[in-house]
Amino acid sequence: MACAVCGLVLAGTYTTFEQSLRTQAVGVARAEAQQAARAALARLSVEIRNAGRGPRWTGPAIVVAEPSRIVLASDLDADGTTVDKGELITWQLVGSVLRRNAGAGAQPVTNGVKAFQLRYLDAAGKVTAQPIDIRVVEVVLVTVPDGPESSLALGVASQITTRIRLRNR
Repeated sequence: MACAVCGLVLAGTYTTFEQSLRTQAVGVARAEAQQAARAALARLSVEIRNAGRGPRWTGPAIVVAEPSRIVLASDLDADGTTVDKGELITWQLVGSVLRRNAGAGAQPVTNGVKAFQLRYLDAAGKVTAQPIDIRVVEVVLVTVPDGPESSLALGVASQITTRIRLRNR
C-alpha cells in the first residue's frame, strides 16, 4: 500500500516538474523572440531616421517603399550620389529571416520572423506609395521562437509595432 501511495506522489511530482520545465522553455523562447525583434527594430529605426542625409543629396530618403521591403538612401561621402557601398540599405524578409543589405550581400539580422510589414505615411498622416512624400514609416514585426525550444512554444508569437519619423525630410 505504501509503495502505491509513494508511486502516485512521485507521478504527480514528475508531472508538475515536467509542466514547469515546459512553461520555463516557453518563457525563455518568448523572451528571446521579443529581444531579437527589439534589436532589429532599434537598428532599423536608426537607419530610417538617418536616411536622406548628406549635404548634396536631393533625392528621396526612401528609394523603394514596398509593403515588405524598404531601400534607404544616404549620401555618406557627400558626393551627391548614393552609388558607394553603404549608401543604399535594403531591409526585407526572406523566408523567416529578416535581412539587411548595405552592399555586401544580404546579412541576417534576426531569425524566426513571421511577418515584416511596412506602411508609409505622408506629412498629413495619410498612406502614400510615393517615396518622395514619405515622412513616417510604420513597422510591424512579428517573431516566433526559433531554436531547440521552439517545438515547446508553438503558437507563441510576439508582435512589435512602431512608427519612425524621417529626420532628414
